[in-house]
Amino acid sequence: MNISFAFKNFEASDHLKKYARRRMEKLGRFYGKSAGLEVNVVLTVDKFRHRCEVTVSGEGLHINATEQTSDMYAAIDLVTDKVEAQIKRQVSRVKEQRRKARNAEVDVFTYNLEAQPEENQTVVGTDRFAPKPLHLDEALMQLDSIGSEFLVFLNAESNRVNVVYRRRTSGYALIDPVL
Repeated sequence: MNISFAFKNFEASDHLKKYARRRMEKLGRFYGKSAGLEVNVVLTVDKFRHRCEVTVSGEGLHINATEQTSDMYAAIDLVTDKVEAQIKRQVSRVKEQRRKARNAEVDVFTYNLEAQPEENQTVVGTDRFAPKPLHLDEALMQLDSIGSEFLVFLNAESNRVNVVYRRRTSGYALIDPVL
């Protein structure tokens, strides 16, 4: 985990730097020590307001939190608690999606579209897989990363199997069956 600090309108003491670093390093316990997380901390003083802004990014995660108090140490504590709560929600959401994915199975039928139409259409093969529960934006990113024409996934919002595909003209389309 890489932690970077920026200080605005004041010079930070070594004790403040160590305190903030210790608090931010505790966030890594949710992802392990080798996690590729980037933590950016901006500490600002404006008259009597002490503000702490934290941005955590990496491993499909992007979290922002800001706190403002009359004491810098209190601001660091409050913003760390906020970020920790957001990370816990994200981790529990991912665990729930994985749990649901293990219990779901979908039959996939493959058709040969290149063949000449015959009276007896036959199924060439059958694939079985457990679709991942994803949100639509995650499914679109997955579709781009694998370079396929379509992606079958379990919609995390509706808990239904959906298909997102690349249109020939431009853009994407979604097939969402209503049962």
